[in-house]
Amino acid sequence: MSTIESYLASFDGEPGYLDWAAFGPLSPSVRAEVRADADLLGTGRRSSIDLVGENPGHAAALVAEMLDVPVDQVVLQPSTTDGLMQALFGLSGAVLVSDAEFPSLRVAAARAAQARPDLQVVRFEPDDAVVSPEAVREALTDDVTAVAVSLVDFRTGYRADLAGLREVIGDRLLIVDAVQGFGVVDADYAAADVVCAHGYKWLRAGRGTGFAWFGDRALERLTPVFSGLTGLGEADQPGELPPAARAARGFSVSRPDPLAAARLTTALRDVRDAGLDAIEAALRQRVDEVIAIADSHRIAVVTPRDPVRRAGIVALAPEPADAGPIAAALANHGLVFTAREGVLRIAPHAGTDEATMRMLVDALATAASGRAW
Repeated sequence: MSTIESYLASFDGEPGYLDWAAFGPLSPSVRAEVRADADLLGTGRRSSIDLVGENPGHAAALVAEMLDVPVDQVVLQPSTTDGLMQALFGLSGAVLVSDAEFPSLRVAAARAAQARPDLQVVRFEPDDAVVSPEAVREALTDDVTAVAVSLVDFRTGYRADLAGLREVIGDRLLIVDAVQGFGVVDADYAAADVVCAHGYKWLRAGRGTGFAWFGDRALERLTPVFSGLTGLGEADQPGELPPAARAARGFSVSRPDPLAAARLTTALRDVRDAGLDAIEAALRQRVDEVIAIADSHRIAVVTPRDPVRRAGIVALAPEPADAGPIAAALANHGLVFTAREGVLRIAPHAGTDEATMRMLVDALATAASGRAW
């Protein structure tokens, strides 16, 4: 089999899982790595412990490779939120954040503003919860020093136009929560200044596998606040407590978990070897199928039709009277998905199998048979 075929064949879970935007069941290679590293740490041999301890460096190098950035600008984090907190607490001026953003961004911005007298949050409500360049242009004020945005909106599946946002905001910082797209879509991360993500969804690496990239502008303008032992710089005088390093590692608290780093390393290698373009193409095909199935049953789709403006989330918005019966039919047919505020979020992956797609067809057909749509 080719590399992409091997990658697709590695999706060995039971049919019916369409909730990759919430959690990614661990891949076989990640599960095998967990067992192998746990056995090494169980020996008590220094050589085994040191070998596992090399995993954070491997993980950071692969993140840097995928982002095409220097490895010393990458720092592992416990989660996406940890990376966002590091960035936003280090910010001064004003940060522009949509009221429709996922709470990780909104809460981090609010807490940073509460703690820092020199930071304020500028909130705005874009039409249809879409943080487009046009919406940001209308909301910008002279005080804004940074814009924080999700690469992929968790409700609608809209993929942000990072290059367009960069053009609108000029040299302000662009802070991106990339958890809903990293590893499955080829985004223009070069337009950003900070990128935070996590491996527990689309990368299939489990919890604790977060990371962040801080570009040159971010390293120049952000002040490390939550900076611990691993973030120390050089002391001016012997015996003095060193300041936080003016580098990505300055935005760290302690050593990363080498077992989590091993899971992240393995997952990133799988993506690299399969090819991000091939993964994105396979995912696009599944997303197209989900949209076509919804269209055939006259269920409204709020996710953009343009593949450039979406990733793996398909948001279905049936009529209020139909949302309950459709959700029940999906669940009764063994499908795993997310229902939120009348919107049904269907999130396939590149390796979602034909059996799962047939289950989706059958579920919607069952729901349709109960109503005259």
